Amino acid sequence: MLEYDQQGHIVTLTINRPDMRNALGEPGDGGVFLDAAAKINGDRSVRCVILTGAGSAFSAGGNVKAMQSREGPFGGSGTHIADGYRRGIHQIVKSLWGLEVPAIAAVNGPAIGLGNDVACLCDMRIASEKAIFGASFLKIGLIPGDGGAWLLPRIIGGARAAELLFTGKTISADEALGWGLVSQVVSDDKLLETAHDMAHQVAGQSAEALRAAKRLMRHGQNSSFETVMEMSANAQALMHLSDDHSEAVSAMLEKRPAEYQDK
Repeated sequence: MLEYDQQGHIVTLTINRPDMRNALGEPGDGGVFLDAAAKINGDRSVRCVILTGAGSAFSAGGNVKAMQSREGPFGGSGTHIADGYRRGIHQIVKSLWGLEVPAIAAVNGPAIGLGNDVACLCDMRIASEKAIFGASFLKIGLIPGDGGAWLLPRIIGGARAAELLFTGKTISADEALGWGLVSQVVSDDKLLETAHDMAHQVAGQSAEALRAAKRLMRHGQNSSFETVMEMSANAQALMHLSDDHSEAVSAMLEKRPAEYQDK
């Protein structure tokens, strides 16, 4: 259900369950995402990830029919359901959150509930003009069980996140652009091309610097300014001593593209 395609320094992950509008949280999904993330993090040649959906949806979220019938992770006692979230949906979320390289969500259609939060786990989001976004958990009597209550306010601010969550409404791609949920809206036929263009720009950077910069930005979300300044000094010292820095400086002075080694 998750296609893994690597072209050079870029990995494209495609949620491939179009007959279910790319619903997530089915048995085994957590392990699939864990394996993909481990493969990416263990491959020093990977510098950027694109996440998208097959068919007309990015991801419509959890399987509502399974919720109605109380099957799979939504069946059994409260303890069983909570454990199902930890072993399934939370593994998807933690896998994407734990990607060490920059990730781009190419949102090709509806990104609803868990699907919206999965897009938010990426560092950058590009939307097709056909995309819509919603945190519609309350419309089915639920709350964000996937960390969305932590993610969404950090991306679009508390008031916007509250409006999206408490009303249960969906917003268009253009509204999402205005809210800062996505950085670009493009025609449907240009979505993957645009995502790959951005990914190639990212992949042109040093792999070590990319990973260090992402770690620093993540720590910066919850650390004090003083802590981040100290982390920055230490990380920068390592970057100054790296082969990639030497190559980047030489390439700039010689007016040529840098040639980094994957190590």
